[in-house]
Amino acid sequence: MKVIIAAAGTAGHINPGIAIANKIKEQEPNSEIIFIGTSRGLENDLVPRAGYKLEKIHAYGLSKKISIENIKKLYKTFKGYGQTKRIIKDFKPDIVIGTGGYICGATIMAANKYNIPTLLHESNAFPGKAVKMLARKTDCILVSFEDAKTRIKNAKKIVHTGTPIKIERKDYTESEKINIKTKLNLDVNKPIVLVFGGSQGAQAINEAIIQIANRKLNSNYQIMWATGPEQYKIIKQEFADIKLDIESIQNMQIVPYIYNMEEVMNISNIIVARSGAMTITEISNLGKPSILIPLPNVSNDHQLYNAKVLEKVGAAKIILNKDLKADNLNKEIQNIINNPQNMQQMGINATKNAVKNVEEKIYNEIKKLVK
Repeated sequence: MKVIIAAAGTAGHINPGIAIANKIKEQEPNSEIIFIGTSRGLENDLVPRAGYKLEKIHAYGLSKKISIENIKKLYKTFKGYGQTKRIIKDFKPDIVIGTGGYICGATIMAANKYNIPTLLHESNAFPGKAVKMLARKTDCILVSFEDAKTRIKNAKKIVHTGTPIKIERKDYTESEKINIKTKLNLDVNKPIVLVFGGSQGAQAINEAIIQIANRKLNSNYQIMWATGPEQYKIIKQEFADIKLDIESIQNMQIVPYIYNMEEVMNISNIIVARSGAMTITEISNLGKPSILIPLPNVSNDHQLYNAKVLEKVGAAKIILNKDLKADNLNKEIQNIINNPQNMQQMGINATKNAVKNVEEKIYNEIKKLVK
């Protein structure tokens, strides 16, 4: 099979594309797969690291405003359509797959020009502009959440497959849990609240956790906090300003990045995070209670819609970014921790959104399109 995968910008678009490519290679080792992206996004690191060739085109997200900058982007994006047509003509793929974002426009339209089967994967509960715009031009759209189906109009075919992720549920023994906690310098007896917000857009989460530490509100639970590499130095200085050493704060372990995230998520009791599509999928698969703070000012407020997927089944509490403070975050954590039965039920509820055999389902839909 010869496959082109369009994936650009964020890891939430690129990692599902790589997972799809890996599944195709697993099933058909002789397959040829190339990616189409831009020169600006994370695809420049993630795609070559995964062992795939990356072809770069001009592609930009466009705003509704009329401006010189927008006209320039439109012109460059039109050039990207021409570049994609040349790539497709030379490579002669059996199928063109897009995993969301502005890069999909040029690739799906170019594939249509040559009558090549097309497939889009949408990770968010509220589909992005590109997927909605291309719905009637695409042979099949795969969605991560059942809720997304009703928000895509005029699609030829929509299938709920879920989103492929790296992190899976592990049933560790008590001994294994103790070993993991000990390696992380965590108390083996206190509940663990895992906090992560990413390297951008997590200022409200940062400030709330700093104040929880400063006021020692978490005496009955401990926090494992991945700040993101970009934020770690800033947060370290903010702690220093209030006379706290980031490496010796009571009931708190703070690191730039967690490399063994699968282990840490599995041993954690509660997860506090943004509500990107991958995070929601991981929480669902692991069956964890969560407190979600959707990133504001993103396209169609899609993180809020993602969070509501878990809130609706009683698996998560949502705190809006503008409302987030140390007191209400600590209150929600305490409410969950102090009611073990409710905490357990929230975890069970989270699994209602889990989808099994995701890669297999996606591969089957690809095979239906490739004659």
